[in-house]
Amino acid sequence: MLSIKESEERRKNHMKKESLKIATIGGGSSYTPELIEGFILRYHELPVRDIWLVDVEEGKENQEIIAEMARRMIRKAGVPITVHTTLDRREALEGADFVTTQFRVGQMAARIRDERIPLSHGWMGQETNGAGGMFKGLRTIPVILDIVKDIQELCPDAWMINFTNPSGMNTEAVYRQTDYRRAIGLCNVPLNIRYEISEYYHVDPSRVYCEFVGLNHMDFVKKIYVDGEDVTEKTLDEMLKKAKVEANIDDLPWDKDFIHGLGMIPNNYLRYYFKREAMLKEQEKAYKTVGTRGEVVSQVEKKLFDIYKDPSVDTKPEELAQRGGAHYSEAACNLIDSLYNNTCDIQTVNVPNHGAVIGLEPDEVTEINCVISAHGPMPIAVGEIPVAVRGIIHTLKSVERLVIDAAVTGNYDEMVVAMTINPLVADDVGGNALLREMLDANRKYLPNFFPEDQHHE
Repeated sequence: MLSIKESEERRKNHMKKESLKIATIGGGSSYTPELIEGFILRYHELPVRDIWLVDVEEGKENQEIIAEMARRMIRKAGVPITVHTTLDRREALEGADFVTTQFRVGQMAARIRDERIPLSHGWMGQETNGAGGMFKGLRTIPVILDIVKDIQELCPDAWMINFTNPSGMNTEAVYRQTDYRRAIGLCNVPLNIRYEISEYYHVDPSRVYCEFVGLNHMDFVKKIYVDGEDVTEKTLDEMLKKAKVEANIDDLPWDKDFIHGLGMIPNNYLRYYFKREAMLKEQEKAYKTVGTRGEVVSQVEKKLFDIYKDPSVDTKPEELAQRGGAHYSEAACNLIDSLYNNTCDIQTVNVPNHGAVIGLEPDEVTEINCVISAHGPMPIAVGEIPVAVRGIIHTLKSVERLVIDAAVTGNYDEMVVAMTINPLVADDVGGNALLREMLDANRKYLPNFFPEDQHHE
C-alpha cells in the first residue's frame, strides 16, 4: 500500500505535462536571450519543448535576430527545445501552457516621447512613474486585455506571466476588466534587492527573506531576515553605506535620517517621489545632453542586436546587463518552474492581495510575497501599511485605478484627475495641458480616446 507521501507524489507527477509550450509576446525584445537561458538552465525540471516568439510587423527583423540567437544557445546546450517565430499571436497561443508578456506598444520611440514631453513642461519623464508611466499604461492596457481574450479562447488553463510595464497596473487591469484569474505580474526589482542584501551578508540569496509592502515600483522592504534573524536595522545602515541602484535610475544617495525614520528600505523607484527635485535636475541635464534614459537604451539595444547578429555568439552577452533587467530570467523562470512543479516556495509577485494587506481593498493588486504552488500565488499577510507610507501608496493606487478605467473607456476627465493627483505632476492647469499634448502624440495607440481615427483607417 502506498504511503500518503507516495500517493501525493504520484498524483502530482501524473498531472504534470511532459512537454510544455511557451508563448512569448514581444519575442523580439532584447531581454529574450535572458529568458532562453533561464529555460535552458532549468530544462530537466521544466520540460519546455516549444518556445513561440510573437511580435508585430515593426519588430519582425529583431524577432528573427533573437530567434537565431536563441537557436544557437539551444544548440550549444544540447537540449531539444524548438524556437518558432510568428506575427500571428493566435497561432502562438493555441494550446500554450504559459504566456509571457514583455512588449512595448509604440516601441522605443513611444518611451522616448513619454520621457521628453513631460520634461519639456518641467516635470519628471520616466517610463513607469509620473505622466510617462500613465501613458505607457494607457497604450498597453487595451492590448493586454485583447491578449487575455485570446488566451481565454485558445489556452484558458495557461498562466500569463506579465513582465510588461507598468506591471502592477497592467495586472490589475486584467483582474478588473476580465474574469481571467491566471494573470501574475512580475518585476525583477524585489529579486535584485534580495541579491544585494545577500551580498552584504555573504550568504546565498535563499537565506534572505524580505517582506514587501506596497505596489510595483512603489513598494518598501518592511522587514529583512537572514537565517530567521531580524536584521532590518543593521541592513539599513549597510545599504546606506553601499547602496546600489538599478541601471536605469540615477544613483542619488538617500538621506540617512530619513531612512532611519522610515525604518524600511524604499524601492529605488521611490527616489522619483522622495528626491523629486534632485532627480528632476538629473533628468533635465540628461535631456539637454546625452538624452533621456530611453535614448540611451536605444543605443545600448543597437549594440546588443549587433552582437546578437554575430553567428559565433551563442551565449547571453555581458552587455545585456547595461539594459537594466538583471535577474529577469531568474524571476520569470523561477515563477514558471514553481507553478509547474508545485514547489510551494515564496516569491514576490503582483496579484490581488485578498486581504493580506490591511489598508488596500482585497481585489487591489499589490506587490507581495506569495507561496507559489500549482494552484497559483497565495499572498502572505503583511498586516497594516505603515502610517508613514500609507498616503503615497493610496494615492498611487488611486492613480492606477483611474488610468485603468480611462484606458478602457477613453474618459478624458478621469485622466485629468489622474494627472493632477499624481505626485510627479500635481498641477491641474499644467497637468491638463501636458495631458492634451501627450494624448495627441499617442493618438495612434489610443483607440478608446480617438474612436474617430478608427473609422478612417
